[in-house]
Amino acid sequence: MISLTGISRVFTVGDEQVYGLRDVDLEITTGEYVSIMGPSGSGKSTLLNMIGLLDKADSGRYLLEGEDMTGLDDSRQADLRRHKIGFIFQFFHLVPRMSAAENIELPMILAGLPSSERKKRVQGAIEAFGLTNRARHRPDELSGGQRQRVAIARATIMRPHILLADEPTGNLDRVSGKEVIDILEDLNRQQITLLMVTHDPELGRRAKRQIHMVDGRIESDVAQGPFREKEPKKNHEAN
Repeated sequence: MISLTGISRVFTVGDEQVYGLRDVDLEITTGEYVSIMGPSGSGKSTLLNMIGLLDKADSGRYLLEGEDMTGLDDSRQADLRRHKIGFIFQFFHLVPRMSAAENIELPMILAGLPSSERKKRVQGAIEAFGLTNRARHRPDELSGGQRQRVAIARATIMRPHILLADEPTGNLDRVSGKEVIDILEDLNRQQITLLMVTHDPELGRRAKRQIHMVDGRIESDVAQGPFREKEPKKNHEAN
């Protein structure tokens, strides 16, 4: 599904050139659940932006579902982002003046879907994400967890093949963060490929594959079995 070969990205900072990515090779198959970890500045978000067609490589080759992304024009990249890739960010990026329902509907308006189809999908998403009583509320009237649920609903309303999450729980309390991760993992079980950048080792270990980055390079790439939450210890009365 995703194939990166020799991908490098260089940024100019003052008089210096800084590598965001250095000669990265990566293969990701359909339906994988991958966490991308590493210290600040290691290239995690740059890699996610490259895969999500928000940035272009300076060298190397990127294939998405067999199509070469390297030389695409902006219009074709925007079309692929709209139909194949969903984005979830730490700071939600909802439109402040729009209600929850309107934010969810926005990608479909941009894609030109008919009104009847938009209304049907929005209603289904609102119910699926537990937002029935918040559909008409603006982002500033929602909790952090509710805003992220709206953001996930918006990211998946076009039924993308890939979901890219950059620190999706970074702005949430523990309970809301757990709810968001449960939603993302349920979407992954529906064969949506999930790539998640996180600083949280515990969160990273939930993924079936862990990539660790340092200085723009993939330092390690480890696959593991499915995550199982620890069961709480039971108290036994003494005989």
